[in-house]
Amino acid sequence: MQNIEPHFSWRDEYIASEDRRSPFYRREYSEFEYTNSIYNYCIHPQWDDFGSSTLYVKILYTDYKTGFTVIEMIGEWNDAINNDVALFKREIIDKQIELGVNKFILIGENVLNFHGSDDCYYEDWFRELNGNVNGTGEGWISMINFRSHVLVEMKQYNVDAYVKLGEEWNDINWRTYKPQDMLAVIENRFDKELPSHHASDSAV
Repeated sequence: MQNIEPHFSWRDEYIASEDRRSPFYRREYSEFEYTNSIYNYCIHPQWDDFGSSTLYVKILYTDYKTGFTVIEMIGEWNDAINNDVALFKREIIDKQIELGVNKFILIGENVLNFHGSDDCYYEDWFRELNGNVNGTGEGWISMINFRSHVLVEMKQYNVDAYVKLGEEWNDINWRTYKPQDMLAVIENRFDKELPSHHASDSAV
């Protein structure tokens, strides 16, 4: 697990630790000391700790003008014990929303397990993006390339009422795109699924 690095091909366009508006601004990294772990396995030091003991992230790209961000994740997403979604929302998502971000692409290839609790934080997140918080009411959350058993668990806890996820979102070869091109691919999928790409009907 220590050899799994966050995607680094976009670093010529964006580095979260150099972005003054990023939650990880001025974060320093070591290539030699492994301080964070999952299941007692050390993980690569480039992953960012946001307060969870089992889930780590990397903000790969944020465009405040367009209002979108791409966040890669690794570990166990545990809402039942660690309330990871509450930490994630408070420490990262809320800060980005305040800066005008309303489109969230979460990459979950390395999320090993999900343990749900309830859907309250996902509902709050969705409603903030679609309640004209940023003056548009056109925000969304997309989870791509999550493992099948993780998706099953998420759907059992109604996460899919507020987040676009599922097997149909698990074939995106996102590493081959530049960030803006990736956004276009995601939005094209949303457009093809209108009017259901906003979860308002199922979320009410």
